[in-house]
Amino acid sequence: MKVPAELLYTSSHEWIKKQDDNSVLIGITDHAQNALGDIVFVELPKAGKEFKAKDSCGVIESVKAAADIYSPISGKVKTVNADLENQPDLINTQPYESWLFSLELNNIDDLKNLLSAEQYTALLGAE
Repeated sequence: MKVPAELLYTSSHEWIKKQDDNSVLIGITDHAQNALGDIVFVELPKAGKEFKAKDSCGVIESVKAAADIYSPISGKVKTVNADLENQPDLINTQPYESWLFSLELNNIDDLKNLLSAEQYTALLGAE
C-alpha cells in the first residue's frame, strides 16, 4: 500500500496536501479505496460550505459499501474535483492524484493535529 511521505493523513483515512495558496487538497488513501472496492459514486461538498474538523462532508459509494468523507481540518470548501462526478473510479486507480475537494485553511495550526506518513503507516499496522 502506498503512503506518500509528502502528505498528511487522518485516522479516518483521508490524505491532505498543503498548497501554496493557503489551501489544502483532500482525498482518500490507497488503503481506504482498497477497503471500499470499486467506487461507483462520490457525493462531494458544495463550494463555499464551511466545515469543522471531523465533520462529515461527503459520501463515497462502492459496490461493497458507502462511507462518509470527513473534513480533516476546519475551513471553507474552495473547489471540488468535478472529474469525479463522471469518473469516480479514478479514486481506485489514482488515489493520490484524484483529490476530492480543496479547503481554505482557517488556521494553519490545524495541520499539526494530522498524522505524518510514518504515523499513518503505524496506524495501518495496528488495524
